[in-house]
Amino acid sequence: MSESTLHYGSDLSEKEINENYEFFVDLIKKNFKGERLEKLSALYADDAYGLRLATEPASGKVHFHFADIGGYIQHVVNVEKATRGVAKLYSMLNGTLDFTEEERVFSALHHDLGKLGDETGEYYVPQTEQWYVDKRGEVFKHNPKTQFWNVTDRALYILQKAGIEITWKEFLAIKLSDGLYDDSNGFYLKTFNPDQALRTNLPYIVHAGDFLTCHAEYDQWKAKQ
Repeated sequence: MSESTLHYGSDLSEKEINENYEFFVDLIKKNFKGERLEKLSALYADDAYGLRLATEPASGKVHFHFADIGGYIQHVVNVEKATRGVAKLYSMLNGTLDFTEEERVFSALHHDLGKLGDETGEYYVPQTEQWYVDKRGEVFKHNPKTQFWNVTDRALYILQKAGIEITWKEFLAIKLSDGLYDDSNGFYLKTFNPDQALRTNLPYIVHAGDFLTCHAEYDQWKAKQ
């Protein structure tokens, strides 16, 4: 399955949802190998995470990005493509690409992994209060039955629970993928002491890719209104 056959849209059929799931699984197989591939494959074949991977939205409000059944895969695949382009641009500007392609792809595809929830339940559940749907465009809400925590922290928790080893560059790229939209990231990003600065550019590449992707996906939503 090629990238051009990934299905996009807000009303995917069951067949299209299944094909997008297979697309993502194929992407994992193409980019990883050995024990890492085995454990990633096991994670996404799990009854809970496999279903969530295929069906979870990427956000909860219609004016955010891909707040639809199956939106998660659409978003993370877009971020992977975006980081590929950002990395090329950064190189054209004579920036240093001090990370591997595997690290870039892994970080992009897993920066929002926390949105698949954990063993306590799904991250998103349908919004049942019509007022929130009509007035705020909130079609999904955070599951009140699960432990509330940062999406990126949950992503890192899921990976370690699945026994999937990550590099320190991937750890920081996932943790800092929201940039300064997450106040706690200021500890890493608001420093002017060169001894305390990040020693890899991967977090900047992933954040830029995610940032641009979210805006592009908003543009697509707005154009349909």
